[in-house]
Amino acid sequence: MRDIAVFSGTAHPDLAAEICAHLGVPLHPVRVSRFANDCLEVQLQANCRERDVFLIQPLVPPVQENLVELLLMIDAARGASAGRITVVLPHYAYARSDKKDAPRISIGARLVADLLTSAGADRVLAMTLHSPQVHGFFSVPVDHLHALRELATHFRRYDLSNTVVVSPDLGNAKEAAAFARLLGTPVAAGAKQRFSDDLVKISAVIGEVADRDVIVLDDEIAKGSTVVELMEHLRGLKVRSIRLACTHGLFSGDALHRLSDQDGVLEVVCTNTVPIPAAKRVPKLQVLSVAPALAEAMRRIHNGESVSALFS
Repeated sequence: MRDIAVFSGTAHPDLAAEICAHLGVPLHPVRVSRFANDCLEVQLQANCRERDVFLIQPLVPPVQENLVELLLMIDAARGASAGRITVVLPHYAYARSDKKDAPRISIGARLVADLLTSAGADRVLAMTLHSPQVHGFFSVPVDHLHALRELATHFRRYDLSNTVVVSPDLGNAKEAAAFARLLGTPVAAGAKQRFSDDLVKISAVIGEVADRDVIVLDDEIAKGSTVVELMEHLRGLKVRSIRLACTHGLFSGDALHRLSDQDGVLEVVCTNTVPIPAAKRVPKLQVLSVAPALAEAMRRIHNGESVSALFS
């Protein structure tokens, strides 16, 4: 592929290298340094002039460091006369800050979208945004991918004749319904109320789950408090087994060990949109790669082809 230049920040270089392997292009080096006053400086160490530049950087912890690094990468590419700058966001952490549900709070998803655009991004390629309205916070084109195909391919290996897909809340029910259609299973959802970042209450499960094998699907799992609360209800309803699935496996603290140790949990499945340190991994964890999907979307963007056709 000519006239394409791919760079990666320090957030997830392994994913970027895998994407470039699928594209058959080199991953160009980026020098990130820090001044004595703690300010970052970024240098893209390959020619960008009039090239189609892709900058790969999920917003993962430390989120603020990685965000500033990404903004500096965009600015560097713009200053180097890039023909077009596409930001590849496998995980957009601020997507959870998508509404004003309390007085005097910021809407971080919109603010960060404005920052990316102001820095010089011409296009954004994102994977499984927390809510559909986040797409509209960007004033540049956004190609929004999901990982349902990768997850469905994994779960089709099992006997799904007695399986139901369960969404932890009604907000994720549409995605869970789409996933259930791919698998040919019914769908159910939890009725959730959130009181704080790590305190949720699920009052009921809507749908038939008794004596069923359950696949719990969420867009991301961080502390796992919602999933733990849901599993207590599912066990009370006498489900046969539980498998957990998500796109973004953040697994903060000991969340992954806590989830895998829950009664009835056979498997925890996520994708590699965010890096999972080896120290956090458990035997029940399965990590699926979204590099082929991201690489194909980047190829289509570069060639001016339809990205939505990927989901036909």
